[in-house]
Amino acid sequence: MKNLIKVERARQNLTQAELAEKVKVARQTIIAIEAGKFLPSTILAFKIAKILNCTADELFELEDLDWL
Repeated sequence: MKNLIKVERARQNLTQAELAEKVKVARQTIIAIEAGKFLPSTILAFKIAKILNCTADELFELEDLDWL
């Protein structure tokens, strides 16, 4: 699954550390999610979306391999 967290975070002028603090996770978690190495829980995905003023659907996108 790919995500647009880095893009939306930049639009909001938020650092990884600031976003992590707002959703109450470690900065390393945000780094891993942005890099596609970690899939957030549904709750965390919705929290991130809310902070970035978008929907989870706008932030996360399934890729072809996700359907296999």
